[in-house]
Amino acid sequence: MRRLSLSNRLALLFAACTAVVSLFAGVLFNRASEAHFIELDQQLLDSKLIGLRRALHDIQSSGSEVKLQDELSRQADLSLRISGSDGVRWFDSATRLPSDLPRAPGLSTISENGTDYRVLNAPLFADKPDSPQLTLLLDITHHQHFLQRMQHLIWLTVGLSALATALLGAWAARSGLRPLRRMSAVARGVSAQSLNARLPEEKMPPELAELAHSFNAMLGRLDDSFQRLSAFSADIAHELRTPLSNLLTHTQVTLTRPRPIEDYREALHSNLEELQWMAQLVNDMLYLAKADHGLLMPKRERLELAEEVDLLLEFFAPLAEDAQVTLTREGNARMEGDRNMLRRALSNLLDNALRFAPVDGEVRVRIVEQSKGLKVIVENTGNGIAEGLLPRLFDRFYRADPARQEGSSEHAGLGLAITQSIIRAHGGQIRCESSDGWTRFVIELPQGDGGQQ
Repeated sequence: MRRLSLSNRLALLFAACTAVVSLFAGVLFNRASEAHFIELDQQLLDSKLIGLRRALHDIQSSGSEVKLQDELSRQADLSLRISGSDGVRWFDSATRLPSDLPRAPGLSTISENGTDYRVLNAPLFADKPDSPQLTLLLDITHHQHFLQRMQHLIWLTVGLSALATALLGAWAARSGLRPLRRMSAVARGVSAQSLNARLPEEKMPPELAELAHSFNAMLGRLDDSFQRLSAFSADIAHELRTPLSNLLTHTQVTLTRPRPIEDYREALHSNLEELQWMAQLVNDMLYLAKADHGLLMPKRERLELAEEVDLLLEFFAPLAEDAQVTLTREGNARMEGDRNMLRRALSNLLDNALRFAPVDGEVRVRIVEQSKGLKVIVENTGNGIAEGLLPRLFDRFYRADPARQEGSSEHAGLGLAITQSIIRAHGGQIRCESSDGWTRFVIELPQGDGGQQ
């Protein structure tokens, strides 16, 4: 069964609400009118009862029926029946009155042969238990016809108001939901080639402005992710093209003619270096893929950061000596984390700092304890990095050096991306600052248990 649209649902809801309210109001009006007629009839019959009792007393004393006839003639639709205390009929003021009338005292309503009556039973002498009974009958057929016409009018009004409300509600709902249709049109137009479409938030009603803002933010994230994915795919091809080309060319040249065993051995060694670099690149890419899917699960062990940093500085000391760069460390702190992962992250930062530090420069590691965690700052002297390039340093395959070579077997531009993934896996953040002749990579880590983000 096809589901109703939101516009139709709102229109039917409006119509149902209007019908219920109209019907309720009509029933109340009908009941009020009926009660009003009953009250008028009660007053009329009570006043007639007084006059008829007086006229009947005159008949008993003087024997004249003139007053009784005069009293009955004043109300053409009023009839009188007098019965004995035993129920035997004594007198009817009109012919063809209903034969079976209610005997209970008080007011009641009956209908017979298409005529409606309001009936009032009362004793002729209120203080005598065996008093004759007076039954006054008031023809209220015209009242009932009025109430019936009013009921028909109520039903007609309910139907017409429900129909009108349904039509107006459908129009109002369709007009009010126009921004949603605009969002649907934008969503239909979204594709890999057109992720730059946005909804005009300023033209949206307040109820949909937040939704439009979230929708635009989602499109922005998708656009950014798609651009990064496209750039990542292009960078993979860019990085693998040169080593694969070198392997193919070197192998083809080697096989052009018979060569001594040593030449083949040398060719294999050369190919092995390229293959090792490609294997490392693939491993790094898999590592980043695990990080993207939240699969990096750091071990939790107590670490003395000063000891870990000193071991790394000792490892890089020969390289620093050759580059005439000074390595220093300041501060100490304890934390829980994965030893191997943190060593890899700090090694990437130290290697990066040594490569860009000038001769007679300095590379410094500072460990700073804070109230809610700790900072590890790896900084080096040298030429600064333009502020516009800082957010891109952690992109994959990105190299700030414009003179980078294609498919460099030394650095593929994944080190900082891996470092960022490791720090985030420990519940921390990393950023880069460059000013006053220093370039700093600032790591902020929790000292307790960190969680993956």
